[in-house]
Amino acid sequence: MAGEETPKKTRIAAVADLHVKTTDKGIWAEYFREISKRADVFLIGGDLTYTGDEVEAQVLSEELKNCNIPVVVVLGNHDHEKGRQKLIRQIIQNENVHVLDGEFVVFGKIGIAGIKGFGGGFDNHMLSLFGEEAMKLFVKEAVNEALSLDRALKRLDEENEGITKIVLMHYSPIKGTIAGEPEEVYAFLGCSRLEEPLTRYDVVAVFHGHAHKGFHEGATHNGVKVYNVAWPIMQKAGLDIPVLILEF
Repeated sequence: MAGEETPKKTRIAAVADLHVKTTDKGIWAEYFREISKRADVFLIGGDLTYTGDEVEAQVLSEELKNCNIPVVVVLGNHDHEKGRQKLIRQIIQNENVHVLDGEFVVFGKIGIAGIKGFGGGFDNHMLSLFGEEAMKLFVKEAVNEALSLDRALKRLDEENEGITKIVLMHYSPIKGTIAGEPEEVYAFLGCSRLEEPLTRYDVVAVFHGHAHKGFHEGATHNGVKVYNVAWPIMQKAGLDIPVLILEF
């Protein structure tokens, strides 16, 4: 109708693989303050810490106090390195920082579902549930992550009519955004099993990291936009600060 205002878009800032160290006190403060000025929501796609140590998580938690917009994160493989991922989650999560692992959060008309994801390979080269028990366990991990994402998106869809759905993960759901990495390690950088829920629930965008030498943008077979926002890639992107900001 004439005179109606166009709904305000939400500015999403995204980065991954910060690998915060115990010696990083103070070095992220200005970066987080600047992101707060430019975006409405800040996403971090895993590998929050360098060695999966709780002291590193405490450093990041203190630095994130300089971010006065909502922060949404998932954990990565580095955050699981010492088996302290639950403790890392407890340290980082607060009223402003949402750590997702098969859950979702909603900000206005934007819904964000998050998982870590896992490896397993892509398309015709995807590993199957066959052979040794160790191989089956590897594949089952990817299957379980895909199911966790499916359940989160299903709940998000059912509870929020007309919501714009975004997914945050650490591993890649497609091969396109890991191009540039050695093909020998593709199976450890992501899995096509993570792609199927994106199409079923009409996700508009996916943000991930993990593949430091990958490509910054790609799409699923059905056209869902996928962005690799790993810190090294953002540093090489020619941006004035290394973070991707998009409006939805």
